Amino acid sequence: MQTLPSLPLLLRRLCTGAARLPSFPTRSTWASAALLRATALELVVLAGHVLLYPTGITGERHPATDAQAGTATGAPGRAGRAAASTTAPAGTTALPTGQDERPPVVLLHGFIDNRSVFVLLRRSLARHGWRHLESLNYSPLTCDIRTAAELLGRHVEEICARTGHREVDIVGHSLGGLIARYYVQRLGGDRRVRTLVTLGTPHGGTAVAPLAGAHPIVRQMRSGSAPIEELRLPAPGCRTRFVSFWSELDQVIVPAEAACIDHPDLDAVNVRVTGVGHLALPVHPAVAACIRQALDAHEPAQPSPGTASVA
Repeated sequence: MQTLPSLPLLLRRLCTGAARLPSFPTRSTWASAALLRATALELVVLAGHVLLYPTGITGERHPATDAQAGTATGAPGRAGRAAASTTAPAGTTALPTGQDERPPVVLLHGFIDNRSVFVLLRRSLARHGWRHLESLNYSPLTCDIRTAAELLGRHVEEICARTGHREVDIVGHSLGGLIARYYVQRLGGDRRVRTLVTLGTPHGGTAVAPLAGAHPIVRQMRSGSAPIEELRLPAPGCRTRFVSFWSELDQVIVPAEAACIDHPDLDAVNVRVTGVGHLALPVHPAVAACIRQALDAHEPAQPSPGTASVA
């Protein structure tokens, strides 16, 4: 396992508004209070997401820009524009050198969800200089992780062709992270995906609710399913970096540690999130800050025991 060295310090600075416990709480008192706060936050996030959900039902529209626009019109493409312009328009902030070269970030939602779950994360990334942000929807009728991973692969190829980039980064929430990992690990997606960030993804399977298990793709998220077992197979030479965020208060991933990546062939770091539930992972500002750091971490992290922690 590897760890991102400054994650705990960064998150302690960002979470100063958290409620304080008594001076010497017992472990059970702390756990109960933390679960209560996390549940309240989950309900707030759920209510907000219900309101935003209709805005994400339709897929994104992509204007003919970047590499394709330059080819079709004779105008400078991504590299040409960078060379031709050295000043930002009035009212905008010029990006530091190299930020325009960041690969596109593909955002992939979870089960029975859509791209609206990433509204706040997308805004955070855009505000910090990411220019190429892609939110993909897959149908709730999709019944197989492998099929969804193949569809993701076709989307990634289209994005690379349209933007002129050879690689992308992916952020996947819950099932979206599992689909992305299958694409990377089993379908050769490591040649296209530089970094895969997963949020509350059942890498080891989850003991899901019985009624939800009626859907075939939910059954594939259970421990021991064929796709989960395929992800345990050797993956020598996998080039993608993995960063997995998991929370001890996640009530969807059971046990919570199943959201960790444990594979000897993968360059992976597991980041423990405290005080945040499953639904809040894509919207929490502290998690967003760590995602930005993970996407900007071009150099491999130094090995250390255990996991990093979002405090």
